[in-house]
Amino acid sequence: MKPDNTFNAGLAAKKLLREGRSGALATLMTGSGDPYCSLVNVATAIDGAPLLLLSKLALHTKNILADARASLMLDERKEGDPLGGARVMLMGACAADSSTATASAYLRRHPEAEMFANFADFAFYRMEISRAHLVAGFGRIIDLGPKEILVDVSDATALRDAEADAIAHMNTDHADACRLYATKLLGARGGEWRCVGIDPEGVELQHGRTALRLPFPQRVTALAPLRAMLKQLADQARGL
Repeated sequence: MKPDNTFNAGLAAKKLLREGRSGALATLMTGSGDPYCSLVNVATAIDGAPLLLLSKLALHTKNILADARASLMLDERKEGDPLGGARVMLMGACAADSSTATASAYLRRHPEAEMFANFADFAFYRMEISRAHLVAGFGRIIDLGPKEILVDVSDATALRDAEADAIAHMNTDHADACRLYATKLLGARGGEWRCVGIDPEGVELQHGRTALRLPFPQRVTALAPLRAMLKQLADQARGL
């Protein structure tokens, strides 16, 4: 069988990571070290690192506070046999993150969580990925390092600082473009699609709990190139 030279494992993993809204979190039981798995909602930071909102009362949080090692599985929730769909297993360590950027990134994707995000027993956590295991179909089982699935933002300070404002601008003044990105460029059904994330490699769109990743043709690290890129994609969508 000839190798599939068109398949990009890094892009496939990034898509799963950005479009996932819930996943299976595996932690180690305090004392026994037995594996414990639970269902959690997931968001991502601008670089793609998974973000969680956890209660200290939950068993998985108690496990993380005793041993930060964890694994998170995300899948594409494909119709039919779930084993026929792609999934990625992320391995690393979770730590509390009190930054406003983390809170904003999570709540944009899970606005319903705002009602309890400020409760004393809840805190945001960021997962630092050490490695990943991608299963994306027959012959597509690949181990990846963090640099292959995270986005380098070291040269994108201007974009990082302006991300929240750029997202708000898109949703307020260019909601039609967000809808066109989703329906024309990504083949989604109509609806009130909104922008929930922008990074150097793409834009993230969401309708309800469904998220879609629109990759950029090339990296953007500053505001002027970002505006040009978003306009180019909107013009492309209108042309269709």
